[in-house]
Amino acid sequence: MLRHAVVSTSIRSVGYDPDTEILEIEFQSGGVYQYIGVPRMVYEGLLVAPSHGRYFQEFVRERYPYEKVG
Repeated sequence: MLRHAVVSTSIRSVGYDPDTEILEIEFQSGGVYQYIGVPRMVYEGLLVAPSHGRYFQEFVRERYPYEKVG
C-alpha cells in the first residue's frame, strides 16, 4: 500500500485503501499496522490533524481491529 510521510514523533507514514477501508500506519518504531473498517473521513482527519499521534490515540487506536503486517 502506498503510504505518505507525515511529520510526527510517533508516526512515520500513513496509507489508506478506500475500497477495503484499511488504514495502514507505519510507526517511528518501525512497526507497520493495518486497521480494518476505518471510514475515509477518519483517515482524512488523521492527515490534517495538528497532532497525528494524538488523533490516532483518540480516533483510531482501540476503536478498530488491527493486525501487524511489518
